[in-house]
Amino acid sequence: MSEQLTMFPDQDAENLPRIFTVSEVTQRIRTWLEADQVLQDLWLVGEVSNWRQSPVGHFYFTLKDEQAALRCVLWRSNAHQVRYLPSSDGETVLAHGYVSVYDPQGVYQLYVDELQPLGVGSWYARFEELKRKLEAEGLFARPRRPLPRFPRRIGVVTSPSGAVLRDILTVLRRRYPLAEVILAPTLVQGEDAPPQIVRALRSIARVPGVDVIILARGGGSIEDLWAFNDERVARAIAASPVPVVCGVGHETDFTIADFVADMRAPTPSAAAELVTPDRGELQRRVQALRRALAIACSERIARLRRRFEVEKRALRQLSPRATLQRQRQHVDELALALMRALRYALALHRERLSGLRHHLAALNPVAILTRGYAIVRRQDDRRVVTQVAQVSPGDRLSVQVSDGTFMSIVD
Repeated sequence: MSEQLTMFPDQDAENLPRIFTVSEVTQRIRTWLEADQVLQDLWLVGEVSNWRQSPVGHFYFTLKDEQAALRCVLWRSNAHQVRYLPSSDGETVLAHGYVSVYDPQGVYQLYVDELQPLGVGSWYARFEELKRKLEAEGLFARPRRPLPRFPRRIGVVTSPSGAVLRDILTVLRRRYPLAEVILAPTLVQGEDAPPQIVRALRSIARVPGVDVIILARGGGSIEDLWAFNDERVARAIAASPVPVVCGVGHETDFTIADFVADMRAPTPSAAAELVTPDRGELQRRVQALRRALAIACSERIARLRRRFEVEKRALRQLSPRATLQRQRQHVDELALALMRALRYALALHRERLSGLRHHLAALNPVAILTRGYAIVRRQDDRRVVTQVAQVSPGDRLSVQVSDGTFMSIVD
């Protein structure tokens, strides 16, 4: 260890007790265990529990009896030489190996190099017997109730102490803090646990507004989880009017409650995730829907605006005002054409009148008089004299010239 002890000057170093590090104590225990010849060449009989294989090929399991349990490890190199490997939990085996200490966790365990079968243990046999019975009744094949999409109240049946409840609450607060959590406390291990679990399931189902129930417990051996292999618990789950999600043990642990529940979760935390939507995912979905809605509204408004423009143009074309304006414009054009026609006809008549005036002026007798001619009339009868025979001497004549008339007498 890197820590250093500071001694005060006034203390007597000889009277201080010796202080060990954790590593030193672990090393001393290992030395004691490895010095025991019996523990270094040990044959051990027990029931297999929590059998699992690591990704690299090592096997980890527990050997137990009615009073105690011992952790075991079978390295991959030894596993290739072993002729028998358990197929499931509950088998009773004869194991050979040596006992030593696993330093990082400070636990002692059996390092196995040989395994021999001795039969199926009583725990596993009871598990299989109950499983076959309930399966034959059709309890596992009953219709599963769907979980609510947005639960308002979530019931939790578990121990009020321990990490399981804290893990569930942490997940629920992170994923969906809108839901109200109601706890039905119960024992989850031991002989008194099954009736308490049954009472907790029945009481939480009677709470108004509870949409879903989480039945949860942490991991352990088959005997630790045995309360969830109880027939009373299985029937209480099946009779619950509210959907039940079972999150008992770890991913590799299976209990009767898992087969009866409406949904099985590999862990208690996973059960909390199954019964709630993800707040972050909901936020992202709402944002995506908001963007889609804005785009849809914009597109619809644009379509309606284009349609409005088309209808407005059509209405403008069919409007009486447009017809009136076109007729008014036509009247204006006709008036303008009429004015042009009138002006042209007037000008034409003026030209014609001017020509007639000139022609008439040319035929005007007065105009002839200006050239030296005169009009002679008899004064008595105002007849124009055109011949000499028409007058006699002494006749009075009226002579009209260009600027007036004067009198004359014929000689």
